[in-house]
Order: sequence, then structure tokens, then C-alpha cells
Amino acid sequence: MVLALSLTGLGATIAGLLFQSGIHFLSDWRRDLLHDIPAWIVLPVLGTFGGFVSGWLISNFAPAAAGAGVTHIMGFLHHKSVPMGLRVGLVKLVAGIIAIGCGFPLGPEGPAVQMGGSVAWQMSRWLKAPIAFRRVIVAAGGGAGIAAVFSAPLGGFIYAIEELLHSARPVVLLLVLITTFSADTWADVLGVFGLGSGAKGFQPNLGFLLERKFPIDVEFFPIDVIYLISLGAVIGVLAELYTRYVLMMQRQGQHWFGNRLILRMSLSGLVLGSVYAALPSSFHNLDELFHVIGSSETGVTQALAGFVVLFFSTGLAAASGAPGGLFMPMLTLGGAMGLACGDWVQSITGHLPNTYVFAGMGAFVAGCSRTPITAMFLAFALVKDLLILKPILVACLTSFLIARLFSPHSIYERQMSMEAADEKRTRAQINQKNSKQISKINKSD
Repeated sequence: MVLALSLTGLGATIAGLLFQSGIHFLSDWRRDLLHDIPAWIVLPVLGTFGGFVSGWLISNFAPAAAGAGVTHIMGFLHHKSVPMGLRVGLVKLVAGIIAIGCGFPLGPEGPAVQMGGSVAWQMSRWLKAPIAFRRVIVAAGGGAGIAAVFSAPLGGFIYAIEELLHSARPVVLLLVLITTFSADTWADVLGVFGLGSGAKGFQPNLGFLLERKFPIDVEFFPIDVIYLISLGAVIGVLAELYTRYVLMMQRQGQHWFGNRLILRMSLSGLVLGSVYAALPSSFHNLDELFHVIGSSETGVTQALAGFVVLFFSTGLAAASGAPGGLFMPMLTLGGAMGLACGDWVQSITGHLPNTYVFAGMGAFVAGCSRTPITAMFLAFALVKDLLILKPILVACLTSFLIARLFSPHSIYERQMSMEAADEKRTRAQINQKNSKQISKINKSD
């Protein structure tokens, strides 16, 4: 069983790191094109092309690979009949690289969850794991995907328990823990061979190292608790607004285009490319925007501009059905608001809590996903300083509680309900059409 879980972690890691590497390769190529060709040509053309090719692959080979993929795994864990296996994971991998690499402002974490779960499902069949454990292994594979792409084994572990399984039995905890930590270990080792985003968590001559994406000197004072509660309350409201906006856009996309995924993604790519072409170059790459916000290398104006642009553009990208996740946009949105709010606090009180950016990141994820502990560990993984856990937790819990005042359900639970309603409506329309045809045949007889 331990071997099966370790191999599941390896498979999920390879899928996640290949996804990251492919996205970075295409993004770098797109950036090079922008040096030679005007943005108003490159971005709309690549957006349309990426949307068309990605939509065509999904429509023709694995329709289940559309969207973020989190609700797909959640549906399986709720005992729904959904396609699983390597075919879905492979199409998700290729289509997601093309869509995100060509400019769709989405992240790798949703596809990493679905690819990890698909690999885990296939691995459990190959190794003939007991059916009773298959559901746990799939959830562990999803958590392993998070652990690999975020270098956050605790985040992946808690995510599988808090969001996917809703179970804390000791045997379940052990199975998920082995899988997610093995995935993080494999990610560090495979980074030596160039897979992933240039991780430095392992070097052959030095062994395993503590890798910090944003090395900061954390300062935390008792007065910061008041500021962090205020930040969490603000972000809790914004996170709920964002959730409702994304869901509204997805409903409208389904209403306007139905199952015409290729057309929907192509038009969305054209619109997104045209919008980003009109913006400064700092908005042309989501990873770069995330880095400058996390490093506090930008001012309030750009942070707020980035918040507004991402708020609306990621809703459109999600509504298109593109294979990409929302965790990275959520982290960037929360970081931008944390940066702006921190500057306002400093201008009023003269005190600047340097934890605001990362507390904002975690708070936005917590408000949207209703998983405050997962959000805390994802934000913590960016800094890897134990002192920052307290301020992040304060903001995450506040955001979570404020968002729950509006609805107890996460964005993914509401997406599942919306998808179930769409399926029910589609079946009703098919049944009605068949009834009419039968009635016509009876009348003609």
C-alpha cells in the first residue's frame, strides 16, 4: 500500500510538473514574440488560437477535461459517474498548457488536482487496490497535485481532507499524508532534471533544502491582530463577490453557448487577448504579476489595477470552460488587496504590518473555497516562516466567517450544484424532444 501511494505521488508530481514546465515554455515564447510583434497582434491571435486548439482537443477527446477540474474530482468522491483515467488527465495536461500558455489568466492547481486524481484512479486499478480505498487514493492524488505545484505538502494534505474527503479517520490521514509528502519529495528531486518552475528544494551535493519563494523577515505585533481582522473582513466580502461573479459568468456562458466549447473558448481567448493587449506589459503574465505583488515591488495603483483586471478577466476565462484553476488568481487578488490595505493602514497609523500581502492571499482563498486551514498553509508555503502562520490564520478565519454569512457553500460546491442543474435541464429537454417525436409518430400512425 505504501508503494502504491508513493507511486501515486510520483505520477501526480510528474503530471503537475510537466504542466508547469509546458506553461512556462509557451509563456516565454509568447513573451519573446511580444519583443518583435505588437501586442495588439500577438495577444488576440494567440488567445484565439489557444482557445480554439484547447477547446477542440477537449471536445473531441475528453469533454470531462473542461474547466478547473476540482468539481470533477469532487463529483467522483460524491459517488457520481464521471469519466476518470489517463485519457482525461492527458487531455487536461495538453489542453491546459495550450490555453494558459497562450494567455488565459488561470493557474495550474485545478488541473493538477484533476490530473493527480486521474493518475491515482488509474494507479489504484493497475495495482488492484481495494475498492474501499480507491476513493481515498483519488483524493490523495488530488492533494498530491496541489503539493507538487505549490511545493506545499501540508497544504495538499489539508486540502484533500478539508475540501475533498471531509474525513479525519486516522487511516485516511495516514494514506493522504504519505501521498502528499511523497509528491513534494518527488517534486524536489525531479526539479534537478529541469521539471517544474526551477525549484531548488533539492541539490545533489547539498541534499534537501528549505526553499522560500518570498524570503521576508516576518514581524508580528499584538496590534496587528486588529488590522488583520479588518483585512480579513474586507477580503471576505470581496471573495464572496468574486465567487458570485465567476458563477454568474459561467451561467451566462452556458446560456449563450451551451455545449459549443470550441466557439466559447475561441471568442473568450480573442476578448482576453484584446483586453490584455490594451494594458501595460506588466499585466501580460500572471506569474510576473504574482511575483511583483508578493515581493511588494509595486505600488498601490498597480496593485489595485491588477486586482480589477484579474477580478473580471479570470471570471471570463473560467466561464469559457478553459482547463485552468482559480487558486493562483485568488492568491494574486488577495495579495493585491493586502498590499493596498497595508499601504492605507501605514498612511493612517504609521505602522505597516509586513504580513498583509500573504495574509490577504490566504484570506481570499479561504473566503472563496471555505477552506481556511488549506488557505493558511498555501500562503505559508510561499514564505515558510512559522511566525507568519498566526497572522495568516487570523485573516483566513475572519474572511471565512464573513463569507459564510452570505453562503455556507464554497465556490466549488456551488459550481457542482450549477452543473447538476444544467445536466437535469438538458435531460429534461432531451426527454421532451423524444416525447414530441413519439407523439408525432403515433399521430401519423
